[in-house]
Amino acid sequence: MELRAGYKITDIGILPIDWELKKLSELTSLITNGFVGTVKSQYTESDDGVTYIQGYNVEENSFNYRGIKKVTSEFHKLHLKSCLQEGDLLTIQTGDVGLTTIVPKELVGANCHALIISRFKKEKSNPKYFSLYLNSNEGRARLKEIEIGTTMKHINVGDMIHFLVPVPTKAEQTAIATALSDTDALISSLEKLIAKKRNIKQGAIQKLLQPKVGWEVKELGEIGECIIGLTYKPENIKESGTLVLRSSNVQGNTLKYEDNVYVNSEIPKKLINKENDILICVRNGSRDLIGKCALLTGRAIGETFGAFMSVFRSPFNEFVFILFQSEIIKKQIDEHLGATINQITNKSLNSFEIPFPPIEEQTRIATILSDMDAEINALETKLEKYKMLKLGMMQNLLTGKIRLV
Repeated sequence: MELRAGYKITDIGILPIDWELKKLSELTSLITNGFVGTVKSQYTESDDGVTYIQGYNVEENSFNYRGIKKVTSEFHKLHLKSCLQEGDLLTIQTGDVGLTTIVPKELVGANCHALIISRFKKEKSNPKYFSLYLNSNEGRARLKEIEIGTTMKHINVGDMIHFLVPVPTKAEQTAIATALSDTDALISSLEKLIAKKRNIKQGAIQKLLQPKVGWEVKELGEIGECIIGLTYKPENIKESGTLVLRSSNVQGNTLKYEDNVYVNSEIPKKLINKENDILICVRNGSRDLIGKCALLTGRAIGETFGAFMSVFRSPFNEFVFILFQSEIIKKQIDEHLGATINQITNKSLNSFEIPFPPIEEQTRIATILSDMDAEINALETKLEKYKMLKLGMMQNLLTGKIRLV
């Protein structure tokens, strides 16, 4: 392959001729790790406790503040080497190794556990650029090359010290970081808008389902039937055949086809998906997933569903599907779940009581919520496009294929 003018071959691939290749230790004044060991005895809820960042708090270029802990000030003073400064990079050392974020102002002075701290010399480095590189597909793939362990993956600080990174000028680092941060801001604003629209939809569901004069109360078993899914053996699984819809295919009340299983078994007619069947997760290792559902249309028709799933089949499913997204059904699922086994039976499902308006009212409610779904789906499609745009930008900007300065 002919090398483009202005580019060179390096140990990590082709880079612009004016970019350097350096070890992290050449760019940082400190690479160390947070305290490694048992910490539970040092947790505190005292006002003078010190925020303690752990692996589950670290996300890609951001933080998850749920479940954040504090440690005693005495423990913190004994481990000041892992006291965080603004702009430090935190890289997960054990578990989801390599995932990196940058320390913001509000976490200055916090301590951390089992995270690699990289403190950059800011006169020549923009930490945001290096956080973006470590989180890129290329960066994560290269970090995987230095991880060790079989059951629990781990990165040693000693290996991070020698980890090679591409280094443009600080001006170009900043330009790349700014461009990708602007894209992140677009993605974040869309995610917030989608979350807001979903909340509005949930509020609309609760309001629209409030019983009115002329409504009845019926059990699901009166208006349709629940059908338990297909049982199959490992030897029935093939690379192609009949698609078996499972819990992993249901995400956010819609179907995803990213984790598919196919079988070559003969499928009973009753277990062949029909238009507007409601696919329901009825058994799962996680109680929180019991009851998640999707309305079957399009590609799903003519396929089948697995034994940990049921479908509800009735002439009223466009309305019933709305009920499955409401607290009316969710509350009854909680009441019927077994103490030890996370499942709901067809008998339980058939006994669920629902408000049942006249057909005209069902249609009106379904139409209102369908319009809301269409708006949310359009926003989600736009979000996926922005995410793909960012991925392309990262691949081009972080390797110097496209230059900003």
